[in-house]
Amino acid sequence: MLYNLVMKDYYTISEAAELLNKSTKTLRRWDDEGKLVAVREPMSNYRVYHRNDIQNLFPDFLIENNSQLNNYVKPNNDYKVLELFAGAGGLAIGLEKAGLKCEALNEIDKFACQTLRQNRPHWKVFEGDIKNFSFSEFKNKIDVVTGGFPCQAFSYAGKRLGLEDARGTLFYEFARAVQEVNPPICIGENVKGLISHENGNTLKGMISILDEIGYNVVPVEVLKAINYKVPQKRERLILVGIRKDIQIKFDYPKPFNKIYNLKDALKKGELFDTDVPISGGAKYPQSKKVVLDLVPPKGYWRDLPLEIQKEYMGGSFFLGGGKTGMARRIGWDEPSLTLTCSPAQKQTERCHPDETRPFTVREYARIQTFPDDWEFAGSLAQQYKQIGNAVPVNLGREVGYSIIKFLNSYYSLKSKS
Repeated sequence: MLYNLVMKDYYTISEAAELLNKSTKTLRRWDDEGKLVAVREPMSNYRVYHRNDIQNLFPDFLIENNSQLNNYVKPNNDYKVLELFAGAGGLAIGLEKAGLKCEALNEIDKFACQTLRQNRPHWKVFEGDIKNFSFSEFKNKIDVVTGGFPCQAFSYAGKRLGLEDARGTLFYEFARAVQEVNPPICIGENVKGLISHENGNTLKGMISILDEIGYNVVPVEVLKAINYKVPQKRERLILVGIRKDIQIKFDYPKPFNKIYNLKDALKKGELFDTDVPISGGAKYPQSKKVVLDLVPPKGYWRDLPLEIQKEYMGGSFFLGGGKTGMARRIGWDEPSLTLTCSPAQKQTERCHPDETRPFTVREYARIQTFPDDWEFAGSLAQQYKQIGNAVPVNLGREVGYSIIKFLNSYYSLKSKS
């Protein structure tokens, strides 16, 4: 039965769409036209694609598990990081795993700061509003400034936006810190939506500001976490600035073609040495549990009886669109949808495959590829918030290798000049 076959041979329509960078609508059209024909799972009637069929149409689609691909680069020196908007440390741990040293971190959320301190007592944590800190003490002593600044609109003044025009925004504070520290490279990360925010003007403004303070911006890319050993469909925009006196190319990490799924996250295997530890977690109210009990693995609200669909969806039922995250139960053989800051809220349900409940805190952390010994401070709600906001650790590690490769080249050339 196709349903039980391993994912290296069969891909769901959403997985195939992700890997081919096409929409599911396009794949359905190709199926109807006979260009790329799907087969149907006998139980659910869902479309699935055999890897050979995809490879016949796209010869470069998969190299066997990308077994030869490795982004690993050994650092030639102790490279130091200043991390802004550090959250619970997802990016910081990833960079640490790559071989970079976190010199200092700034974060406003007190529970996230507790998390950072209790897990890494030697990290210097600046707790509080970034506006209240000067980073001049790190001038010319830091190799990379990183930060997941929130997306905020600027008052767009004229054709070019200067640093002062952005005053009051958190990107201004990020740029100010970069200016004060003067690192060879800076890296910002944000949601994919930044590309279209304010018709693209917000991103243009950021690039303009980095240009003003002496940094050239590498062409922006959106990295898909599922391509970097993360069992989750999460996308992060990466903004890389290189100091203008440096003429060295920055290479984004090469994507892996092997896609890890929920089973890889929660069970012993390639990603983790043990099954996920037992931990506390949120619960659904009884009314929601009754509904989600009716949803099969990999199913969502459209799998409910029609009357229950209408009752559960309310006015949204008549608005059209997929809304595939509503009343969604994740399957073992697919990556999780993007985790949110609250696992039980309507429209973003991420229900466990076998049990009718949200993922526990440790399951959440596994899906974000946090190590099991990374403990989160605060209430359950605070812990979910920290994990949901984080950069997946494995994605951070692969970006870290790209930073190390760049810095190795920079200091090698510098020593020869």
